[in-house]
Amino acid sequence: MTQRASRQAWVNLLRRLHFYIGLFVGPFIFIAALSGTLYVATPQLEAWLFRDALTTSVKGSPHPLADQVAVARQAAGAPLPVQAVRPASQTGETTRVMFSDPQLGASETRSLFIDPVTLEVKGDMTVYGTSGILPLRLWIDNLHRSLWLGDIGRNYSELAASWMWIAALGGIALWFLTRPPRQRKPTRHNAFVNQRRWHVALGWLLLVGLLLFSATGLTWSRWAGDNVNQLRAAMDWMTPQVNASLRGEPADNDPHAGHHSGHHGMTMAEPGLDNGLFDAVLSAARQAGIQAARVEIRPAKTTDRAWTVNEIDRRWPTQVDAAAVNPHTLTVIDRTRFSEFPLMAKLTRWGVDFHMGILFGLANQLALMAFGTALCVLILLGYRMWWRRRPAPGQVNPALTLVNAWLGLSSVGRGVTFVTALLLGLTLPVMGVSLALFLAADLARWHRTRSQAPVGA
Repeated sequence: MTQRASRQAWVNLLRRLHFYIGLFVGPFIFIAALSGTLYVATPQLEAWLFRDALTTSVKGSPHPLADQVAVARQAAGAPLPVQAVRPASQTGETTRVMFSDPQLGASETRSLFIDPVTLEVKGDMTVYGTSGILPLRLWIDNLHRSLWLGDIGRNYSELAASWMWIAALGGIALWFLTRPPRQRKPTRHNAFVNQRRWHVALGWLLLVGLLLFSATGLTWSRWAGDNVNQLRAAMDWMTPQVNASLRGEPADNDPHAGHHSGHHGMTMAEPGLDNGLFDAVLSAARQAGIQAARVEIRPAKTTDRAWTVNEIDRRWPTQVDAAAVNPHTLTVIDRTRFSEFPLMAKLTRWGVDFHMGILFGLANQLALMAFGTALCVLILLGYRMWWRRRPAPGQVNPALTLVNAWLGLSSVGRGVTFVTALLLGLTLPVMGVSLALFLAADLARWHRTRSQAPVGA
């Protein structure tokens, strides 16, 4: 096979694959981009809509967390376990007391918002995840993650994340292989050429973002996410977690020893949980170096586990240190410090937070809104170009299939692409299944049109 023929064979393969990704996966990438843009564009709107629950205008000294938690537990009505408490980080904010509710979905909690000065219940709503997003963005987030279809719908976002990086790199490679030579004199171009120019320019401009969002999206995915986590564990890239086990740690016979004096709101509405421990555990963590204003206190679910206090300020500079506190002795038994995280764990944290529009605040939001809008335009341009160049009825060329393009490669090229596709399909299962469907549709198209004579590329 000559060099020119080999180059053309790769062009044919890349063109057909890029076409299939655009035609079949493009709509899902478009939905992910549009819903993601809405998600990062609405924090300020959400803060305004729920300002009555999030803020308070009452001035004065805040009550101990024990009192705030006691009020929330009483207001919750049902004996729901307290999953976490997020104390007000500054004057004018409310405290969140978050309850596990079996009627809610994964990572969702029922949160009561308590005025730390008046102990008034300011709000009662469902929040989601570590970022604690409220109902508006939760609704958008469910669209972005699963099209409101639960676990089945998560396959759509994994499909988009699995193919997006290949579409980006394949498009750039296709441009390298097919770009025309530079012309010294400007020439007039038709609408298709101009649209292709914009499509390519946007592809270059968004390349890094496409790779980043594809990688971070896969870490959240249902099937590929497990493989990503196994790779991170094997490479020692996992985010360090505090060891909350109390086995071998000294424990007082009285689980409330040392807390009976000076604490308020110590009613035992939930057996085994002392409201006063929230103040005591937070104080111990503060003395051990947990300094961020935004923290989350998580009670132990069993008596042989420690309570944890986690910094949750994921802006820049990132504050996500954590401490495990023995509730019996109020000693800190373990600490994690973000400054000591492995480099890949830091990059993962920053990548995920950038993906969510958190890392750099408003600047991050504006950048992602511009990215999402540009990605939607890029996809629409791709469809517009296909529509302009689509074959007329009866002029479909049966030779223009992915399988025929692959057969046009050299034996080495066929072997490399086959092994690569197999490995990617095993690593990214949704990609593997969708590729099999691409090939099935490709073969069906060839079978349907094989009796027609080729009419050109």
